[in-house]
Amino acid sequence: MKTISFKDASFRNGLKTLFSRPLCPAGIEKQVRKIVEDVRNSGDKAVAGYLLKFDSVKLSPSQFRVSESEICEAHAKVDKPSKKAIDTAICNVAEFARIRIPKNWTASPRPGVMLGEKFSPLDRIGAYIPGGTAPLISTSVHTVAIAKTAGVREIVAVTPPDREGRIHPALLYALSKSGATEIYRLGGVYAIAALAYGTKTVRKVDKIVGPGNAYVTTAKKIVYGDVAIDMIAGPSEIMVIADKTCRPDFIAADMLSQAEHGSGLEQAVLVTDSSELIEKVKGQLAAQSAKLRRSATVAKVLANGVFFILVKNISDSAEIANRYAPEHLEIICRKADALASRINAAGAIFIGEWTPEPVGDFVAGPSHVLPTAGTAKYFSGLTVEQFFRRSSILKYDRKAFLKELPHIAKFAEIEGLDAHGRSATIRKQ
Repeated sequence: MKTISFKDASFRNGLKTLFSRPLCPAGIEKQVRKIVEDVRNSGDKAVAGYLLKFDSVKLSPSQFRVSESEICEAHAKVDKPSKKAIDTAICNVAEFARIRIPKNWTASPRPGVMLGEKFSPLDRIGAYIPGGTAPLISTSVHTVAIAKTAGVREIVAVTPPDREGRIHPALLYALSKSGATEIYRLGGVYAIAALAYGTKTVRKVDKIVGPGNAYVTTAKKIVYGDVAIDMIAGPSEIMVIADKTCRPDFIAADMLSQAEHGSGLEQAVLVTDSSELIEKVKGQLAAQSAKLRRSATVAKVLANGVFFILVKNISDSAEIANRYAPEHLEIICRKADALASRINAAGAIFIGEWTPEPVGDFVAGPSHVLPTAGTAKYFSGLTVEQFFRRSSILKYDRKAFLKELPHIAKFAEIEGLDAHGRSATIRKQ
């Protein structure tokens, strides 16, 4: 744990170090690129080899895909409360996505001119669902359910299996209920490469969405251009803005919610104007983390990824938050709504003490697939619009075209594009 105080001469340097966090650790790209190229060139053979090497599972290509009978068996194994929770999340996420579905439109800004936009769902997408240290059942909802709501016809889910080649029953239930049309027991870099380039067993997709570890993130970065992706996202993070009126046990619990994800590279940051609150939160972090099942993983984050920023005035926290651009930002101080209105760079903003980050991870509605490592300054979280192609619509009648022809011809002349000019002027002859 590290405290960065406005009282220290090194305050700005401390903030600068905090803000410059890498998306992908250095030194892994060469290894990832080799796996990607191997799958691209050797297809199913390479996939089977890496499945054995990294996931300790020996499967033939015919066994990559989860069968309908396995899905039915999984449904029977999931208890009613779990089904209810998953069904509720699917309903809420789909409802939020439905509100945002882009609509085709046209308008006539000038006589004889009709302009507009047309939106068409992607044909085939791939959703990566992490499953190494924990099966992220909620991620299937926050990717697949949105794609289904958008109208994507083919939704391919990949997730790493356990050592027996199985996938958690609740995850299979969530994937099938959310709308996955194909489910493969594949994970890591080799799964991303299979989605991006296709194999005999796994057909290529148009776009890959979903979070993953540093290797998955690097793989998505490498295949971008050959396939679309949602974003480049690194380890999870949370920033909490709080003052002396806030409960330290709430704050510590919220910070720990992101520290348990598994990589040990996660960050949890508290920004406050109260040094007394910092000490109380430190005590709560120690007490609460000792009781967690993932205490060993959390310990790494507590040692290297927990930061306390002491500001002179709580109003200063808005500027710091915008510079840090957190994946998750909780504002639980007094006048939280007013402070939230000043935030313009955050993946998701949680306002008030009754809106802890896990409501967004699980049931609220907006996708929990969010930008990290400061990329919220230029990336946004996954939304239903990202599952659509957008086409501009342009239509002129003769009179409108001839009116603007001189300007078209002049542009062609200035840019030295004779064929462009003739394409327009030939219509006047």
